[in-house]
Order: sequence, then structure tokens, then C-alpha cells
Amino acid sequence: MDVTDIGLAIVAALALTWLTLIAALAILRPRGGLLREALRVLPDVLRLIRRLAADRDLPRGVRVRLGLLLVYLAVPIDLIPDFIPVLGYADDAIVVVAVLRSVVRRAGLPAVRAHWPGTDDGFEVVRRLTGMGEGRP
Repeated sequence: MDVTDIGLAIVAALALTWLTLIAALAILRPRGGLLREALRVLPDVLRLIRRLAADRDLPRGVRVRLGLLLVYLAVPIDLIPDFIPVLGYADDAIVVVAVLRSVVRRAGLPAVRAHWPGTDDGFEVVRRLTGMGEGRP
């Protein structure tokens, strides 16, 4: 195996990994108009994530997830470049929603509600995005 073969194998592996991540984003994306609503409440959600990550009462795994999410959002390299219309910013919203779903399932909706900085309508969007119905804990 020469250097060219190794280089091609690395490029192919990176491309396959990228395509897998894009497919995962497509599967995890909010359905219907929820993606538009998610983008609308994104500033409040970012403040929520920062507040939740600083809450020492939450499980450590939740805080680690939120910290990694904040790092992902701070790094300028995205799965889909921001210059691609609509999809460029949607990937950030989809990743945030996926992590938030995980956080709500682990920490509970009341913990998220306690830290919510926005309006009640905005929280309703978060509740629907995370899949937590009114009757669920």
C-alpha cells in the first residue's frame, strides 16, 4: 500500500463519516414547522443551555453533554457550511434539538422549565421539540 492509497482511504473514510452525520441530522430533524419554530427560539435555547450547563444539581452527564454542545456551537466548523441557504443554519438547530431532547429525558422537564429564560409560548415550542407531552414527566 503506498501513500496515495492511504490518502484515498482517509478521504473516503472522512466522506463516509460526513454522510453518516448528515443522514443522522436528517433523521433527528424536527418535523413540519417545528424547525422554523426552533430557529425562532434559538437565542432563548442558547441561554437555557448555558444556564443548565452551570447547574450543579443536574447529573454530571447532562452537564457534559451541554458543555460539548456549547463547544460545538462555538467552533466555526459545521457539518453543513453556513453559506448553504437554510441548511447551513438548520444543522445547528437540529443538533441543539437532539441534545436538548436527551437532556430533557435525563434531567426532566421541570428542571428545564426552571431555567427557561423566554416566554411561555417559547417554552411550549421547546416542549414540543423535545417530544415531552403535557402528561409526561
